[in-house]
Amino acid sequence: MAEAIEAPFEVYRHDPQKDRTPRYERHVLTLAPHTPVLTALLAIRAERDPSLALRYSCRSAICGSCAMLINSKSRLACQTPIGPEIERHGKIVVDPMRNQPVLRDLVTEMAPFWSNYRRIEPHLIPDPAKPMPDGKPTSMTPEEVARFQETPRCIACAACYSACPAVEADPLFPGPMALAKLYRFVVDPRDGATEERLAKIQPNGLWLCLRCHLCTEACPKGVRPSERIMDLKELALAAQGGTEAGSRHALGFKENIRERGILNEMRLVRQTSGIPGTLAQLGQGVRLVRKKPEIRKTPKPIDGLAEVEKLYEVLDPKEEG
Repeated sequence: MAEAIEAPFEVYRHDPQKDRTPRYERHVLTLAPHTPVLTALLAIRAERDPSLALRYSCRSAICGSCAMLINSKSRLACQTPIGPEIERHGKIVVDPMRNQPVLRDLVTEMAPFWSNYRRIEPHLIPDPAKPMPDGKPTSMTPEEVARFQETPRCIACAACYSACPAVEADPLFPGPMALAKLYRFVVDPRDGATEERLAKIQPNGLWLCLRCHLCTEACPKGVRPSERIMDLKELALAAQGGTEAGSRHALGFKENIRERGILNEMRLVRQTSGIPGTLAQLGQGVRLVRKKPEIRKTPKPIDGLAEVEKLYEVLDPKEEG
C-alpha cells in the first residue's frame, strides 16, 4: 500500500446570499496518493466543516455531478487522485466551475448550460421522406453508427463548458457539449432537420470556437468536442457555403493562403466582411495601419509555393471528370 502523504487543500467558499466576497479555507489531510479529490472533500465535510456545499453522486465517473476546478483545470473530482496534483503543484486548490454562477461554495447554477443544450434540440427529428415501420426509426448500419464518433460517451458533466473561453467571451455560444450533440444528430441518417440545425447554429455558434482544444483536454470521457466542432464546420460549409462572417472568414483564409502562401490581411478583411462591413471598420483599420503600416502592402509569394499547392491538392482534391 502506498505511504500516506500530507495533502494541503485550499477550498473555495462563498455563499452569495450571505458573503460579500469569496474566501479559501485551508485544510491539511493525511491521505494515500491514490485518494480521489472527491473523497478528500467529503472527509473535510464529514470531519471538519459540515457546511461545505458540493455536488456528487455515483463516485465512479458516470454521473458527471462532481465536475469542478482542480488546480485551475476542469475535472471530475471523483477520478482525480491527489498524488499527482501534490507532486505537480504542492497543494490542491478547489474552485467551482467557470462560466456558471456560483450558488454556494462548489455548487454552480447550470441553467445556462442546459438552456444552450436544449437550443440544439438534442433528439432525433425523423425525416418525413423516410418511412418508419410501426412508427419507429429504422435501424442503422455499423458504419452509420460509427459516424457518431465518441459523442454517445458524453455524461453532461459541463467540464468542457467550464473550460471554454468562447463561452466566457459570449454567453450566446452554445458550448462544446451542445455542439458535439449537434454533430451526433447532423450525421444521423434518420434525422430530417440537418439543414435547419446547421443554419440555426451558425451566427453565434460554430465560428466563435477558438480551436483551443481546452474542451477536449477537460473531457473525462474522450468525446473530443473540439474535433466534432471542426467536423461541423466542414459539414456547414459543404451544405451552405459562406453564409455569414465566420464561414466567409474560413473560406477566405483558405483561398488567401493558397494564393501566395502567406496571409494578405487587408484582403482577408474584405473577404470576411465584404465592402459594407469593411467600411464599418474603417476607424479601427486606420488605427491598425498606423501601428502596423506594412499590412497595406500586398505580400510577395513565398518560396516553395508549389509545395503549398501540393498540400491543398492532398487535403482538398478536385473532382475528376
